[in-house]
Amino acid sequence: MKTYLFFLRTLPLALLAAVNFNAGADEWPQWRGPFRTGHAASDALQVTALPTELSPVWRIKVGGGFSAPVVAGNKLVYLDEHDGSEYAHVLDASTGKELWKQAYAQVFQDEWGAGPRSTPIIEENRVYALACNGEFRCLDLADGKTIWQTSFEGDFGVKFLGSKANEGTASRRGNNGSGVIYRETITLPVGNTHGASLVCFNKLNGKVLWKSQNDEAAYSSFMVANLAGADQIVAFTADSLLAVKPADGSLLWRVPLKTDAKRHAASPVIFEETVMVNSQTIGLVCERISQDSGGFKATEAWANKPLKINLATPVELGGFLYSQGVNKDYVCVDARTGKVKWSEPGFGRGDKKDCSFTIVVQKSLLILTYDGQLLLIAADPSKYKELGRLQVCGNTWNHPAYSHGRLFVRDGRELLCLQLASAR
Repeated sequence: MKTYLFFLRTLPLALLAAVNFNAGADEWPQWRGPFRTGHAASDALQVTALPTELSPVWRIKVGGGFSAPVVAGNKLVYLDEHDGSEYAHVLDASTGKELWKQAYAQVFQDEWGAGPRSTPIIEENRVYALACNGEFRCLDLADGKTIWQTSFEGDFGVKFLGSKANEGTASRRGNNGSGVIYRETITLPVGNTHGASLVCFNKLNGKVLWKSQNDEAAYSSFMVANLAGADQIVAFTADSLLAVKPADGSLLWRVPLKTDAKRHAASPVIFEETVMVNSQTIGLVCERISQDSGGFKATEAWANKPLKINLATPVELGGFLYSQGVNKDYVCVDARTGKVKWSEPGFGRGDKKDCSFTIVVQKSLLILTYDGQLLLIAADPSKYKELGRLQVCGNTWNHPAYSHGRLFVRDGRELLCLQLASAR
């Protein structure tokens, strides 16, 4: 697989491909897809309709965990738990046949469930996997052997406290966020509050290249973007929204954002020269990034405080955001103003289970709800237009993956493959 670094210029943003891979390859190798935006690849097969009944290509039993599956080179990687350990598994994506599995950490469990919560990354011949307790592994994609490893507690002194912690950071609910690859490095949300909140490693051998900031780790995943003329690693930590320089970790800008229980779960959304984040406390907030003789600065462009989206990360398409809303609804929001264009009721059940996952495929949206319904809607900022609906799984907090017309869906018991589109 050839290695490239791509700027996504077809949309009004300057987002870097976080994993170095061919942008035309119809892959889903990391959290929220090839660019971490929830967008399928540019050559992804269009989904025009959903099946009238569930007929999986294959389905397998899996253990617990909220980690999302990832797919590259017809290999699927997922993380789960069983027999007291957290495991990485590699399957043949076409058949569901397991090629190998590898235990890499002790299992963590709380009242929400057991098993890994961070999404792995596939890059070339490597798999990067993070356990709830902060054990991190770089594994060989061919056989699962460890290439290098690190421990957030053993190497950086970050105590994993579980239910003993007082706040909802990663030390309590597990390491949920996914690190990000930039060129020859990978930066992880370690969360040490004494200068090692973000830690950058050589992605091939695990050598520590720099450590930066003093924030606790939340549940959000990092982004890489070119903002105000400079490449930046953007992080939504338990304490702030910030960006650092990829070369040395030096701080570029920072916006303090402390919220109830520090429960930041959504990933930053990059649009033009702005960064948007959301939580159950601050609502939906947009920061404009600029640079002058004094350096970089972040200025609030707008805030929709009533739109307290908790767990879902919006997708941006054509200057509009599409996301699970706060009132058991699905919403379309103008990304330039923060104003709600429309709201469709009936999404989400239960006060703490209002979550759905959205994938952009060409001009349509695939939405997997918490209660396991798959919906196809038109990406239309003027109105809600549903094109199909199908019950595909049980309750789920696992983001699906879309590759080569196949949707890979997981709940707490099964992982299944659905063929939604085929090449003509």
